[in-house]
Amino acid sequence: MTAARTILIESGPAAVTLKAVAGALGMTHANLLHHFGSAAGLQSALMASMVADLATALGSAVEAMRDGEAPPGAPVDIVFEAFETGGAARLAAWLALTDETRQMEPIRAQLDALVTALEDTLAGLGPAVGDRVRRAVLLVTSLAFADALIGDPLRDMLGLSRQDAVRMTKDAVLNILALPPRPPLV
Repeated sequence: MTAARTILIESGPAAVTLKAVAGALGMTHANLLHHFGSAAGLQSALMASMVADLATALGSAVEAMRDGEAPPGAPVDIVFEAFETGGAARLAAWLALTDETRQMEPIRAQLDALVTALEDTLAGLGPAVGDRVRRAVLLVTSLAFADALIGDPLRDMLGLSRQDAVRMTKDAVLNILALPPRPPLV
């Protein structure tokens, strides 16, 4: 998965082939074909690996929030970073554009676990916390995805920074969850 992720980040999703990954590992194409079954199987495994890494990081952030060691918006930073530099946005976009969204199915269990952890952490927010958590997760994911793909030129046109995009997302999440706003950035 490390070799596949490196190829993804350096060369883009179309370059993540069995042949390219096998070459990077000094293996034969047949070895990887036996293990993954197809390039789609490799890409699905890569997506699952990336989502598992993201889920682990988000779980740590949620735990830190629960313990009062991290601000409520901490997971937003993690999601934006994963989509921007981790290659998640490029891989997800490529899978969507090539009509291979079924390869994203490994995300479902991780997403369910994240929503449950957030619901548990934010249980004191009253009724319908689950609905608010799901809305917040959708918003953060959608905005981080869009920002990773077109954020640089769009923000440049608007005279805004990446920090502005992250801050606006955090403010929107706090609003959805009905949490008190954070103090302004200095």
